[in-house]
Amino acid sequence: MLNIQEYRHEIESMSEDIKELGVSLDVDTLREKVEKNEHDMNRQDFWDDNESAQKILQETKMLNEKIEAYESLESSLDDIQVLMELSEEEDDDSVEGEIYSSIKSLQKRIDEMKINTLLSGEYDRNNAILSINSGTGGLDAQDWAQMILRMYIRWAEGRDYKVKLLDLISDPEAGIKSATILVQGENAYGYLKGEKGVHRIVRISPFDPSGKRHTSFASVDVMPEIDEDIEVDINQSDLKIDTYRASGAGGQHVNTTDSAVRITHLPTGITVQCQNERSQHLNREVAMKMLVAKLVAIKEAEQKEKIEDLQGKYTQITWGSQIRSYVFQPYKMVKDHRTNAETGNVDSVMDGNIDMFINEYLKMNKLGK
Repeated sequence: MLNIQEYRHEIESMSEDIKELGVSLDVDTLREKVEKNEHDMNRQDFWDDNESAQKILQETKMLNEKIEAYESLESSLDDIQVLMELSEEEDDDSVEGEIYSSIKSLQKRIDEMKINTLLSGEYDRNNAILSINSGTGGLDAQDWAQMILRMYIRWAEGRDYKVKLLDLISDPEAGIKSATILVQGENAYGYLKGEKGVHRIVRISPFDPSGKRHTSFASVDVMPEIDEDIEVDINQSDLKIDTYRASGAGGQHVNTTDSAVRITHLPTGITVQCQNERSQHLNREVAMKMLVAKLVAIKEAEQKEKIEDLQGKYTQITWGSQIRSYVFQPYKMVKDHRTNAETGNVDSVMDGNIDMFINEYLKMNKLGK
């Protein structure tokens, strides 16, 4: 027999969750905004200002996506309730499997939308620029930095995000000294912003013949890719621009001329670099975008009104500020030190399954802890 009471309880719980999401999203207001935008789009002079028109189209698309996602939850819940009623009327146990799987699928979608509602920052919807630097630990740290890079690439691919390599400095012996990638996809920055910090690994070193346990570090920095229409006033005299020969794993995507570009913002000491584009001009353009993104991200984090306010006050991530530990020996565990979220499945985490940590961080921030 169907476990009717248990299923009814789950359906009631999901119904309440969907109602709360409707309040959180303020669906009625979203519909009003869409209606207003569609009215504006029907005006004869709508395309006179192409830039403004594109923004309205983009906003309308985003609003409709939110509304459709919410309405899809409501529709799926109705379908499950109808299926439950039919099974009860006909005393048919054969649909239990379908009811069970439908409930689990809907609950997963509800949970995902709950997380999405936590992404309310100004730049949360943007693409993310993620940089990784090896820390103390020599070859072990460089190998660890490469493992971290793979982890984030696997995570991005699992979400069907695109990943573009902007900069890579590898080591001929092992691993990478640093890498920067652009993660392209809706809410990429919102999800990844909490990954900023120092990541610590404890394991038996593959580079130590004595088989001793080693601790190594890698730092992760995350910034939003900033739209070109956002202006940031940067004094050119505050910039030190160096060109150098690109280094990497070789191949057609690594330049053999002095086309790599490193830009240092002298007041803050921030350094960005790009070597993976095909010309010095393109590398400089991408590096400037990275610098702007970094300055805006810092300004947002420190709630400064002007970029100039940051002069002399920016500090790099320190090795004592690790946000997460990845322990391979003498036991297996990954633990986030901010949220206390942990798992013993280290291999799964290294394969990119880090949503548990991302979600717990977003929930913690929402509660204002």
